[in-house]
Amino acid sequence: MERKIDFSRERQMLCEECEHRWMVDLDWIDRWNHGGETCPGCGTNCERERSARVTVDLTDAALTDEAVGSLHWYHTSTQQDWPTKAYDTVSELTAAVRRLMGGDERVAEWADRQRKRALHVGTYEAAIQNMLRRITDQDDRGRQFFLYRVHLTPTVVVRTDWLIDPSDFVGDVMLEDVCPSGVDVARYLNYHEDPGGLSLALGRDAIASVQQVAVPLTGTRHNDWVGRAAETLFAASDAVVATNGYLARVVRLPSPRANAGRELARELTERLPVNLRDQFASAASFDEGDDPEQWAMRVAGLFDLIDDPGRVIATLDRRPHRTI
Repeated sequence: MERKIDFSRERQMLCEECEHRWMVDLDWIDRWNHGGETCPGCGTNCERERSARVTVDLTDAALTDEAVGSLHWYHTSTQQDWPTKAYDTVSELTAAVRRLMGGDERVAEWADRQRKRALHVGTYEAAIQNMLRRITDQDDRGRQFFLYRVHLTPTVVVRTDWLIDPSDFVGDVMLEDVCPSGVDVARYLNYHEDPGGLSLALGRDAIASVQQVAVPLTGTRHNDWVGRAAETLFAASDAVVATNGYLARVVRLPSPRANAGRELARELTERLPVNLRDQFASAASFDEGDDPEQWAMRVAGLFDLIDDPGRVIATLDRRPHRTI
């Protein structure tokens, strides 16, 4: 069952100080985060320890235990076979990293812990925002991402009620901490990606099948922007601006082409919901040496994932199911 995809939807706020609950739009939340709004119930602002936070929408279909297994869930990853049965985390560690971790015994303990981590799935919006975050924060720029539509097993057992986001500082959740014996799936309030939406922590056995598509999709509705952007970038010099003295030792000024790329990306960024703009702008940044046409197609493709999710869903509808 597909839910309506709406990156701009209103969110529910809940004040910890006075327990007032009310609906707001994303612009209100942005003003709140900058101290420009207060709780309508008690007047507290974001600086108070027990101030208001985004909370679960009481109309969310995922609050109904019986519905969780029939809803479509999503995940983005650079793994082409997620959720892989035997993901070898140790093989990616260099000898230097192994030494820093304390040697083979500590590495083995760490690998065992990695195998016990919960998987995460959420709304389509959360999956796309997760991808933007990884491009920005985890050096995944240039890597191919895949969007997965996740279908749960029909007999999945859902933990009663929902949790506040249980992730640690690196985003990990130990499956046994949230899914005790006899429980397959735990719902939690996601504060970071699609704030206010419910995500799931679960084990691999809770997944029946996945459908997969490489993202961004090829092609775009914004061919006019792509053509204009490529033409503008090709016309701009790619020579890095020279600096002298102390400035030359501490900073490398961008080329006119990179500056043009930033302005072109801003045209699309300003059309997005306010909570996505910083991550999108970073993910869409023009790096020195980028091919103008390829950059424009990639940025337009990223924008389409937010602006035109229907095309992504229709593409997934045509993909086969891979049994897990």
